[in-house]
Amino acid sequence: MASDRFYNEGKKLYFAKGCNGCHGTYAKGLAQYPGLAYRPAGFLNYKLQRYRKKIADTQQAQLMIPFAQNLTDAQIKMLIVFLSQYREESSHGTMERTIKGDGGS
Repeated sequence: MASDRFYNEGKKLYFAKGCNGCHGTYAKGLAQYPGLAYRPAGFLNYKLQRYRKKIADTQQAQLMIPFAQNLTDAQIKMLIVFLSQYREESSHGTMERTIKGDGGS
């Protein structure tokens, strides 16, 4: 299904573009950076389109411009599908770690 393909490609893009650095591995936000998981598709599209056009309402939002300005329409669609249809149970592959030993004590 096309939606699954967009979801998987959006997931890859989320990590490849470094979105997880501010918005978290599970897209729930970190510190002052907002969570993006489960946001409505229209909201995500509105924001990404504005950032791509170098429009930001706040100083913090201006940080998004370098990340969004070179995104293609297809990449924006992939990110929107991934974030708006986020699946809590989905594996983040290389982001998961197996802990061995006693934690280094």
